[in-house]
Amino acid sequence: MMVAVVTAVPLGSLLASTCFGFEADFSADLRCIPMAVRRKLDLAGVKLKLQHWSELGEAERGELLAWADDAAAIEVLRENLLARSAALSAGQAKELPRPCGEPWQQAEQLPAVLASSCAQLDLELRSGGWAELDELQRFALVKLSHPGHEHRNLPRALAEFGLLV
Repeated sequence: MMVAVVTAVPLGSLLASTCFGFEADFSADLRCIPMAVRRKLDLAGVKLKLQHWSELGEAERGELLAWADDAAAIEVLRENLLARSAALSAGQAKELPRPCGEPWQQAEQLPAVLASSCAQLDLELRSGGWAELDELQRFALVKLSHPGHEHRNLPRALAEFGLLV
């Protein structure tokens, strides 16, 4: 079991405060990895597969959702996940390069991948909206706009974040 970095928080209130509305279809039972956790995994440089995630208990998934994202906590998260995943049937999680200068880490300019996806979906964004978002919101939009992604949740996320004209 992982070492908790946070005090126990009821899962319902945790979901409400850390998961987006567009994730509601699958976040109630944490059967998929929420964007808040995916961002922490990226920051930690850990590739956790859905198989790894599904082998973790509900309490462990809740811990990951509530895990702090400051540099020290992310380092502890990395070590815990690498050790914990080694005991899972999917084997140890892969280590990845840590993000530096990723489009979601830059508030100044709308990423080309997001602009392209919006153009494909005929969606018009509010001017200056990108700069008003927090890093987790920017992360979610970049992930939802990747080529090959079905983009089903992209319009929902853009609306939730108040970016559509």
